[in-house]
Amino acid sequence: MIRNIIFDWSGTLVDDLPAVWEATNHVLNQAGIPEMTLERFRAEFCLPFTRFYERYTPHIPLVQLEEWFHGCFRQAQESVRPLPHAREFLEFCRERKVRTFVLSTVHRDHFAVQSERTGFAAFLERPYVEIWDKRKKIHELLAENRLASSETIFIGDMEHDIETARHGGIGSCAVLTGYNSYEQLRAAGPDLVVEHLGELREVLERNAMELRLGNGDAPDATPKHPVVTVGAVIFDEGGRVLMIRTHKWSNLWGIPGGKTRFGESSEAALRREIKEETDLEIEDIRFVLAQDCIHSREFYRDAHFVLLNYTCHCVGPADVRLNDEALEFRWVTPEEAMKMRLNGPTRTLLEAVMGGEEETKSIQQRVGANP
Repeated sequence: MIRNIIFDWSGTLVDDLPAVWEATNHVLNQAGIPEMTLERFRAEFCLPFTRFYERYTPHIPLVQLEEWFHGCFRQAQESVRPLPHAREFLEFCRERKVRTFVLSTVHRDHFAVQSERTGFAAFLERPYVEIWDKRKKIHELLAENRLASSETIFIGDMEHDIETARHGGIGSCAVLTGYNSYEQLRAAGPDLVVEHLGELREVLERNAMELRLGNGDAPDATPKHPVVTVGAVIFDEGGRVLMIRTHKWSNLWGIPGGKTRFGESSEAALRREIKEETDLEIEDIRFVLAQDCIHSREFYRDAHFVLLNYTCHCVGPADVRLNDEALEFRWVTPEEAMKMRLNGPTRTLLEAVMGGEEETKSIQQRVGANP
């Protein structure tokens, strides 16, 4: 049974990625190095962060780099916000009398500001901050607080967090809300991968606070039968289509949609899911095709989906308001969409939509293959 949880801070409990990215680009500018795009920064940044600096700014003393970084970050951290589901998860831990700790590289001054602003300080028994290499601290943390390794997990968003948990002999849970991509995290071999802390709470509740380790997927989270989902290519009045990018589909672009509920028609489910994910109302709903999506490596856990795919048009202005499931959205022409990094099922659907009725029939005959 899980009685102790150690949290990473950045990307696990709070979203400081925009601020860290901004401050890092400030450092690179000062060092005469070109700035990084957000996508490249997420792919390149690593812990201990001294390895990152050694790779890109070996000619600059660490003291100077830190001065540049923290000087900029003090201003940029105004943008730092609690991650979705973080507060509810901390409240859940308090209700279950789970002991909670933080093990993070975050500077103690920044942590003081952010933990006070978010109110998270009240939920944490003891923070361990300014830890450049968490692997060198994990055993001390466990010993000082008399934490049984079999009852303890470390939750983080980076490969280094997974390595730290393994080094300490405790369970590891990777969340997709921070710096590393699903591919990076899965390669690190965590015991569990979840989209966010809300999903982890559901897993722990369902399993009576047990974490069955070793397969990299949420325990009992994968049904033993196919799950029916709905999704649609949404057109605006100018003929553009809506593409959204999510953590759980390996940061690839796709379409909005989700699971149908018991007793709910597919069309009703489509309207509800699109409203929840984009705040759009839709009309002119037309069925295109059904796809099997079985054991797709693009999805963040093993699953078998039956995808019911549609087209539709948004009602009124194309004003999208994303919920916390998506990273970003774009309105693009269908031709532009086909040039994007799409997940497999979305590419198949767009090919059918763009190819017309005959192409749809042809695709329907071959979508039984795993995307």
